[in-house]
Amino acid sequence: MKSIGVFCGANHGQGEVYQKAAAKLGSLMAAQQIALVFGGGKVGLMGTIADAILAGGGQAIGVIPQSLVDREVAHTGLSELHVVQTMHERKALMAARSDAFIAMPGGFGTLDEVNEIITWNQLGIIRKPVAFYNVNGYFNKFMEMIDHGVAEGFIKPAYRDSLIVEEDAAALLRKVVSYADAASESGVDFKRI
Repeated sequence: MKSIGVFCGANHGQGEVYQKAAAKLGSLMAAQQIALVFGGGKVGLMGTIADAILAGGGQAIGVIPQSLVDREVAHTGLSELHVVQTMHERKALMAARSDAFIAMPGGFGTLDEVNEIITWNQLGIIRKPVAFYNVNGYFNKFMEMIDHGVAEGFIKPAYRDSLIVEEDAAALLRKVVSYADAASESGVDFKRI
């Protein structure tokens, strides 16, 4: 596991719980020498996790559309910053550079990005672990919606079962790494895109 794409909010959310969780995940990733691939912003939880990775001596790789650079939200202290023209290019490059994905609390952009990766896995475009860092129970209702989709016959149980959901950062990383290791041992190619 060399890199994890993290989707997260451009806001901090209510209270300090989300910022502390982002910093904890970033510190753990740096300690395990797992690079962060993210949206390249300096704001919200994006900035928090990137700063934690960098403070721990790790790598933070940002991918950001020019339109957001123009709004002065790009993080300028990253290991790498890739400026692209469109959100589609951003998502494709993040997918190519990431060995797995974690969704942290965030808004519509976060949900869009993680759902696209889940769909790409379902369609066989890629095969990479997808996890939800369920800080403060943030994704509970979303998981209920997915379970409802399974119950109503719109989502196959195997796709729901493949999602990792964890509220503890250390346990989350362990599960993501072991999922990827087990898949690699069975011959799954996680680099395909």
